[in-house]
Amino acid sequence: MSRRIVIVGNGAIPQGLAATIDAADIVIRFNGCRSAGAGGVKTDIIAVCNTGRPALDMLGGGRWKDSETVRQAGEIWCVRSSDVFAAMRAPLAISHPDLDDFCDDYTDGFEAFAAATGRRLRVIPAALHRAVDAGLAAFDPAPYVVPSSGLVTIAHALENLAEEGDRVSIAGFSHEGWEWHPFAAERRWVDALVTAGRLDRLDHPPASRRS
Repeated sequence: MSRRIVIVGNGAIPQGLAATIDAADIVIRFNGCRSAGAGGVKTDIIAVCNTGRPALDMLGGGRWKDSETVRQAGEIWCVRSSDVFAAMRAPLAISHPDLDDFCDDYTDGFEAFAAATGRRLRVIPAALHRAVDAGLAAFDPAPYVVPSSGLVTIAHALENLAEEGDRVSIAGFSHEGWEWHPFAAERRWVDALVTAGRLDRLDHPPASRRS
């Protein structure tokens, strides 16, 4: 039986989508799950930035660990491969010295939390990161540091979670934010997947269904 997989970003969610998202078979959210509420509450997988300050903020204290979305998630995806980010440390020290803690790896902390709470933990492999970079190259990205966690998660869900017949949808992706993610190219990459029928946007219905 085919499944509905919804990947919910932390961008704005149009009114009326919460029930559709909560009815999905698998719902994936990110980090602090800021779009929960308008974007529903069901959470099966949380994809986390497991390096740098975002990771430290999530693991420190109890707010993230005790949140409603994290409590119900059965699986955590660490989006950043330690191999990829370890290799980036020296070049970034020269090109972006302000990102001195960007490659600090906290995967062990998420592993410990997952083990203590009976959750499954997966680390997205380095090969997937390289495939995303190669795919983005076709869309002439401006110089960037890394693809966004959202893009890496979409690619991982399509390649390693979705099965034949599954429908993969996204919502809450504005493709804007941190200056060192290649958001313009990422939007084009996602639009190409939508055109190819591998992905759809819940918050952007096809032209035939628009008023």
